[in-house]
Amino acid sequence: MRIDAHHHLWDLAVRDQPWTRDLPTLRRTFTTAELRPALDRNAIEATVLVQTIAVAEETPELLAVAAGDPHVRAVVGWTSLTDPGIADRLARLRELPGGSALVGIRHGIQDEADPDWPARPEVRRGIEAVGAAGLVYDLLVRPDQLPAAVRTVRELPDVRFVLDHAGNPVVGTDGLTPWTKLLTELADCPNVAVKLSGLVTRTAADPARALRPFADVLLATMGPGRLMYGSDWPVCLLAAGYDEVLAVAETLTDHLNPGEREAVFGTTAARWYGIAS
Repeated sequence: MRIDAHHHLWDLAVRDQPWTRDLPTLRRTFTTAELRPALDRNAIEATVLVQTIAVAEETPELLAVAAGDPHVRAVVGWTSLTDPGIADRLARLRELPGGSALVGIRHGIQDEADPDWPARPEVRRGIEAVGAAGLVYDLLVRPDQLPAAVRTVRELPDVRFVLDHAGNPVVGTDGLTPWTKLLTELADCPNVAVKLSGLVTRTAADPARALRPFADVLLATMGPGRLMYGSDWPVCLLAAGYDEVLAVAETLTDHLNPGEREAVFGTTAARWYGIAS
């Protein structure tokens, strides 16, 4: 089963996405009907739909999409990590239509000014509650927040984590060395996997060539068994269409054996998020 482990959807008639206001390419509605032809062309059988904004009402809407679309098999939603009643909120989300598709929670840590935001005690308690509920916590961080993310993963071994977009490295020689050091530290933690996603938008020309050193580090440190492909559609449209993004990922993994490629493009995500075939 081929899985796209990271994409988004939104309907501006239902809910605004304020972060798109200065991004005309993204300032419109994106639906499963628009995504479906690309999934079918590329034999993608299942997807993980990921939250975009820190609004409680969005997650029930994403779960409703999962309830009505056979491709959307999993949802990474949002809830306030600092809410003392987070356990009850997670339980209520699971009771909603499509609630069985809830596999994880994410907060846009990259939008928080504090580079140590993940280490705050009230945030840690929330992440622990996510893990106690049997859910994955997706880490979305800036490069300067990656050290705190690594500490969080190390200090919460009972929580399963997924690092989105490989930690958003600065693509180029200046960003490779410090990022490699942190990914090497992260790889020592068996409770984390990484998404090969969201990187094409961080490059200019020839993304496969620019990203090859980063992909090689991911494969050397995490291995195919802890690496999963995600399109980051429609955000990827800022740089490339769905087919091109997938082609770049396939080029970056073209030296792997068939079983290893199956892991990156399916079985890692299936195992980490509990997606049944």
